[in-house]
Amino acid sequence: MTENKVEDEPNRGLLLLCLLAVVAGVFVGFIGGAFRWCLRRADDLRQTILDWSHQIPYVGWLVPVALVALCTVLAILIVRRVPLAAGSGIQHVEAVARGEAKPPGLILVPARFVGGLLAIGSGLVLGREGPTVHMGAAIGAETGRRSRLPEADVRLLQTSMSGAGLAVAFNAPIGGALFVCEEVTHSFKLRTVLPTMFGVAVAVGCSRLVIGDRPDFAVNAVPTPQLALLPLFVVFGLLTGLLGIAYNRMILGMLNAVARLRRIPPTVVGAAIGAVIGITLFIDPLAGGGGDPLSQLIVGGRTFVLPILLLYLVVRFFTGPLSYAAGTPGGLFAPLLAVGALWGSLFAGLSSFIPGVGGGLAIALPLVGMAAFFGAVVRAPFTGIVIVMEMTTVTSALVPMLAATAAAVLVATLTGSAPIYDSLRERMLATQK
Repeated sequence: MTENKVEDEPNRGLLLLCLLAVVAGVFVGFIGGAFRWCLRRADDLRQTILDWSHQIPYVGWLVPVALVALCTVLAILIVRRVPLAAGSGIQHVEAVARGEAKPPGLILVPARFVGGLLAIGSGLVLGREGPTVHMGAAIGAETGRRSRLPEADVRLLQTSMSGAGLAVAFNAPIGGALFVCEEVTHSFKLRTVLPTMFGVAVAVGCSRLVIGDRPDFAVNAVPTPQLALLPLFVVFGLLTGLLGIAYNRMILGMLNAVARLRRIPPTVVGAAIGAVIGITLFIDPLAGGGGDPLSQLIVGGRTFVLPILLLYLVVRFFTGPLSYAAGTPGGLFAPLLAVGALWGSLFAGLSSFIPGVGGGLAIALPLVGMAAFFGAVVRAPFTGIVIVMEMTTVTSALVPMLAATAAAVLVATLTGSAPIYDSLRERMLATQK
């Protein structure tokens, strides 16, 4: 009888975790869905303001400059009250999972929600997934604390719910679950997998009641690339790995540059960064923001001349890390996908001059670029591939996507470049010490 009780104890603990994950998933889903809904309204409002500013002669450009600068300062003021709200938040989730930091408090949820809405909604080149991941983690941790779970289970629940937050951000349930196992915990333990699956399923279901049940990107049928072109995708992946290394260094370099400006108040630095992004938005709205509209145009079949693609790529390659260095709430994933789509479209245009290739890769290569660039920067290849497939519902490019992503991750790993969130986590812990 005693042995049966001992055997049933872990099962009851697992059952409780799954039930709590369902409860937390409801909150993550509705709060994350509301956050995405508010961001959509903010994007519409920003575009209306930009259209109006172009009607003002001579000084119209000051409108977006003042708008983005003001919103950036307000977001930084929120971060000063709740320091954990700065940046992506994924590095903190990973630190908690490793036992290097304490689980976040519930105050993080309104700080991330409002701060992220100000920063991302105003046009900074940041991703929505950073706030949703961290809000999910905070809700999971609070659920565990309210249920008086042991510290280890509180950490586990915050980890599982971080995956629910990512799934809500991209409407990608499998990608959110894979993110927990591949990126955060680097394991597939049943005690982690089951609560994650329950939490992700409930969270995505609830979020779809708010934002609708459709993929993030509308993509027409993509012809399956010929196997004879597989070496071309491998070459593309190798080059993407080098691009990912450069992007990681750009992010860290921007953070170091801002950190050296110790005598200048963070609000002043943030206002200057916001002003730069405001000018960029005035020149071309597609050059700012998270990047979804630009990615949609590319994967939707819109063609750009090669110089314009290159210009977009260079601008967003610079403004993404610059926006992140401001220290406001916001993530890296969505801008990564936009850079990957631009790079893939540019490579497709250049490849069209190769005899025998033609222009049949105009959509396939941007999709492959999104996954491969994600893999090179984050070093979570399966998560990147699955997120792209779920966001586009396209599977015809899966084989070249696997080959290119593997090549990109291989190059980034062999060169000794650390995954971006490892670098950011070490930086965060060093700053706290």
